[in-house]
Amino acid sequence: MSGRANVIGTVAGPGDDPNEFVFVAPADRSIKTGEFITYTVPVDDENRAVFARVTNRELIRGLPDGFLADPEVGPETVAATLGVPTTDAELYRLTATVIGYYDTDMTTFANPRQLPSPGTPLSIAPDQTLETVLPNLGCETDETDVTELEGVAHVGWLLNRPPEATNLHIPIEEFASTHLAILASTGSGKSYTASILIEEMMRPSARASLLVFDPHGEYDTLAEMQGAEGFQGNDGYEPDVVYYDPERLRVRISELEIGDVMAILDNPSNRMQERLSTAWRAMQRRDSRTWGVNELINEMEQRYGDDDPSVGALEWRLRQSIERNDLFDPEENVPLTEIVDPGQCTVLQMDTLDKWNQQLITTVLLRRLYRQRLDDVRGRDSEIEQPIFALFEEGHRFAPASGDAPSLGIMRTITSEGRKFGFGLGIISQRPSKIDQDVLSQCGTQISMQIQNPNDQDAIKKSVEAAGEDVLRELPGLTPGQAVVSGDAMNTPALIQVRRRTTPHGAGSRPVIREWHDAYDERRREPSRSEAADFGEGDSTGVQSLD
Repeated sequence: MSGRANVIGTVAGPGDDPNEFVFVAPADRSIKTGEFITYTVPVDDENRAVFARVTNRELIRGLPDGFLADPEVGPETVAATLGVPTTDAELYRLTATVIGYYDTDMTTFANPRQLPSPGTPLSIAPDQTLETVLPNLGCETDETDVTELEGVAHVGWLLNRPPEATNLHIPIEEFASTHLAILASTGSGKSYTASILIEEMMRPSARASLLVFDPHGEYDTLAEMQGAEGFQGNDGYEPDVVYYDPERLRVRISELEIGDVMAILDNPSNRMQERLSTAWRAMQRRDSRTWGVNELINEMEQRYGDDDPSVGALEWRLRQSIERNDLFDPEENVPLTEIVDPGQCTVLQMDTLDKWNQQLITTVLLRRLYRQRLDDVRGRDSEIEQPIFALFEEGHRFAPASGDAPSLGIMRTITSEGRKFGFGLGIISQRPSKIDQDVLSQCGTQISMQIQNPNDQDAIKKSVEAAGEDVLRELPGLTPGQAVVSGDAMNTPALIQVRRRTTPHGAGSRPVIREWHDAYDERRREPSRSEAADFGEGDSTGVQSLD
């Protein structure tokens, strides 16, 4: 590392910020912004390899402008005519931010709080060392082979390096327990990236208990993990992928809380709220959990009389909003043990449910799952005896910044307290500014992709503390498949190229041109209304039996 042959530049002096320094490098050492470089300095009487990230690059000496004035004549021709050398003419001034040296005791970076002296030689940081020290893998040396570790997810490789030169593996346990956010504009690859994490979580080394809330039916290709090489364990393990269609999604009425019912009934009067709350609490104290609207109305009539106008108005609202909604049922419920199991990825397909019903089924399911996890950790009987991770496509729909979703409250609770009870959440969204800031700020690991909307960029800056300004400036310029990974799963943010999926991608854009052509051709083949129907030749003889 320290040989002069590896030197790519020399420190010129301090930068504008306390952790910045500038260095000079010739053009033949093409160093991109975001690249990781290293140098050696003594820290506490020990030579330490300190890492830094290149944040800016500017040309300080190049070919004279006159060389470039005439586009018809190449700069080399003009330089040769004037006798000016064209080789080694370009010189770059670069800025780098100190990350620190890898402290094997703390298993993270420690800032030496001193900048390199002018003249300090700099090198490109070695691939394998970066693979070890960039993610938060808890390695006790900086040369650990991370591919040998259990429970890591291979998400891609450093963007500034050749493909697969510096692979990035992040710890699944870290993002599954302290929550995850995948943020990107439409078409930037957020569902693709989420599917890669799902693949990694379902491998034999992880065997996750995973629940995917899928409002658009984008995850129907995950079933190809079953039986595929790479997903099978030596002990016979293979992931179980279960699809739960809307016909099987049911909410038992007794599982609703009075706040849910009030929201469903759309602003009932104070008198109605008082009557309904009293009757609802009385019903919930009963041993039976299979009561419906009829039993609830009977309870109110017994308390307030058959001719009470508020009870009459409530009956009409309850029958309209709950009894006639197929989502609710006096007896049926989604069995938690069917949708949550170790080594099982359950995709809740909600594409035919409207937004309100999607939020309601999510509210009730999360609440039930959270109670079961709490009971398990507290040593009480529980249906769910293993940690679970729930991933939400269109996360802003379930935890909106506007606060008008019934699911927001339980999602706030889980993101703030779920870590203690083995309940992690993942939020996927193209509109970070539309997500509740309390929920977003609790997502400890962030995968941010191309974001061009200024409001969404501001939302990331406010909620993603781990990603510095220099990294966030990269977001508008990223192309599909490129991402910034930051937060609890990382010791420092890194720009990556997301790896290819093992399973086919099921959420790509529609081939609209081909589909338009097909639809047009199909339309031309249909008989027009003015075209006479072909009844064959000869006179009709009326309806005849075909027997």
